[in-house]
Amino acid sequence: MRRYFGTDGIRGVANELLTPEFALRLGRAIAQQLLASAPHHPPRVLIGRDPRRSGAMLETALVSGLCSMGVHVTSAGVVPTPAVAYLTREGHYDLGIVISASHNPAHDNGIKLIGSDGYKFPDEYEAQIEARLAEAPEPFPYPPPKQIGMWEYDLREGEQYLLHLLHLMRAMTGEREPLRGVHIAVDCANGAASTFAPVVLHELGARVSLFHAEPDGDNINEGCGSTHLQALQRAVLETDADIGVAYDGDADRALFCDERGDPVDGDAVMTLWALTRHHQQKLQPPLVVATEMSNLGMQRRLEAEGIQLLRTKVGDRYVAEAMRAHNALIGGEQSGHIIFSERATTGDGLITTLEVLALCLHYQKPFSEIAHPFEPYPQKLITIPVQDKHAWQTHPEIHAQIHRAEQLLGTRGRLNVRASGTENAIRVMVEAETLELVEAALTPLVETIRRALS
Repeated sequence: MRRYFGTDGIRGVANELLTPEFALRLGRAIAQQLLASAPHHPPRVLIGRDPRRSGAMLETALVSGLCSMGVHVTSAGVVPTPAVAYLTREGHYDLGIVISASHNPAHDNGIKLIGSDGYKFPDEYEAQIEARLAEAPEPFPYPPPKQIGMWEYDLREGEQYLLHLLHLMRAMTGEREPLRGVHIAVDCANGAASTFAPVVLHELGARVSLFHAEPDGDNINEGCGSTHLQALQRAVLETDADIGVAYDGDADRALFCDERGDPVDGDAVMTLWALTRHHQQKLQPPLVVATEMSNLGMQRRLEAEGIQLLRTKVGDRYVAEAMRAHNALIGGEQSGHIIFSERATTGDGLITTLEVLALCLHYQKPFSEIAHPFEPYPQKLITIPVQDKHAWQTHPEIHAQIHRAEQLLGTRGRLNVRASGTENAIRVMVEAETLELVEAALTPLVETIRRALS
């Protein structure tokens, strides 16, 4: 069992797990790994972060560790996570690093590693870095002064990503301002999208009503963004927008509202996109990759059209790995983390926005008429804070309740129990044909887990 890396890098409370001392040691361990494996020397690393208070502190310590071992570092400043993935690959960096806790509150932070190909580091590489961290506090000798790495701050990296997004949409539509006449309500979660989303949409001709785009280091994801969609629903209705979009803190996911304020999640976006491509005979292979959490209604709708739904473990890295293995064009999560393999190597909330807007332009209908392509099964997800998130796997009373719930659901629903990859918590999801069946299976199991582990 890995000690530091979870499903999305290292994540924890700033100045608890993620201290400057830890970031310095991690930087040295990453540098040692790069020095042993990078194809050329000195290795080059690109770093980006979201605007939370602890980001600059951790970046400085991490860069110090990297440079002390002879690695050159370029900082792109506050940029979306997918920007780092794109720029790492396009700029031929040996590694990309993102300092962000994504949708978590401001007191948390995280460190994610992205390979030179733009994909997140596989588990085995993270395990090797963990092994280096487990060595003595000063496991690596410092190189001589002339071999210390250089650090530069380059805002042109973010500008290059902006130009990339504009080129994508203009290439898709053949127009310079394809969004002229479209009114979009945008919730940036006071995160990394705040200085990117409004610029891109304005440049493409849209009228933008902007919300929660004034990050102060402490307000990221606070009552806003994709984890608090009610704010976007109100904004759409108050501004009479044609469509609304909400990002998370690092802008790798996007959720939507139609013009009536009804939410549109990642399952709906993936289904609509796949059905459209399939009807155009441009979905080859006829496959969508999603996680265990995606709605059963989505699966039934896709299968009725001859499209396979391939499920993976929860986590965008597992979706990306399955997409690469099966050459899938689309995959993602209900939470709005969607990968369009023709466009990007990772989930990108801004690219997801452009793809959804391109669908709106294609159909020339109100968003509400196209945005709900299947009837979702009633589904509930409960997050239970616990002392030990792995203890449920060997707890007999919990397993007895899981067995009872599975028998109750039979072929009429699904149950998923898992440890959170980013928090000390257990997540329990039940979906079934009726809400009454969901509650009957879910409630006793949740109560048992709380009693046993909280």
